[in-house]
Amino acid sequence: MAVTRAGLRTLWPRVFLSGGPGLCPRPASSNTSDEFLKEKRAQIMSRGLPKQKPIEGVKQVLVLASGKGGVGKSTTAVNIALALAANDSTKSVGLLDADVYGPSIPRMMNLKGNPELTSQNLMRPLKNYGIECMSMGFLVEETVPVVWRGLMVMSAIEKLLRQVEWGQLDYLVIDMPPGTGDVQLSVSQNIPIAGAVIVSTPQDIALLDARKGAEMFRKVHVPVLGLVQNMSVFQCPKCKHETHIFGADGVRDLAKTLGLDVLGDIPLDVNIRKTCDTGQPIVVSEPQSDMAKAYLRIATEIRRRLPTPPG
Repeated sequence: MAVTRAGLRTLWPRVFLSGGPGLCPRPASSNTSDEFLKEKRAQIMSRGLPKQKPIEGVKQVLVLASGKGGVGKSTTAVNIALALAANDSTKSVGLLDADVYGPSIPRMMNLKGNPELTSQNLMRPLKNYGIECMSMGFLVEETVPVVWRGLMVMSAIEKLLRQVEWGQLDYLVIDMPPGTGDVQLSVSQNIPIAGAVIVSTPQDIALLDARKGAEMFRKVHVPVLGLVQNMSVFQCPKCKHETHIFGADGVRDLAKTLGLDVLGDIPLDVNIRKTCDTGQPIVVSEPQSDMAKAYLRIATEIRRRLPTPPG
């Protein structure tokens, strides 16, 4: 029998309340409706959060997040991953682009092509500058939009986490999408995360969402290692005059409010933008520059705050 949308909207609550797979049938008497709802709530709560399962071969996961888009989070994630590897050549580093709708890692890391599959049907990351990389951008054309609902995005994230042959990694850096939605919760609740870093500009509007990002990680029991103040100051290349385009020390003020540290400041510099746009991030293309050294210092601060990895 065909069911119209209107009919389905009417039928679905009845199906839910009258029982189904994993559901308790609703008591016949309406007098017991409160007890029924309490029982249902207790059943749901008893399931708890998903059990965290480590990613095979990965010692520590570091997430870089921001509440607001457009604050330079992906640029920071790429350069931090490269800085972690540059600070200690014995450490192996991977980079996962968790932004399904707007993947940036392929362009910034100068990588193209589809991942190869292993005999176990796992995807092999693409590699450049010594960093193992995986992104939705390797699976779709650069100009093709990903128009998916939440469940499909969750399925894609699960595959990017679990169906990739990462090998042996000391650090997996995850570039999270903006916001505090499904992807953030899914990643935070399904894998153990050693620490989160919040990236923000000093602008008041960005700071509002940066605070929400930090509070979200605290609610899901992910340690926040600190904040990065990005685009902190612009220095005129001709007269060397400094201008705080997005405000001064806003991230420092937020860090004090939250009881967190500022891991470092990254200036607003055209070379940071140019190098990432051309797939040659500044940590590898201009390692002696002040900007590259700023990323290297932040990577050092991150390592100091990470817990000792399991043996």
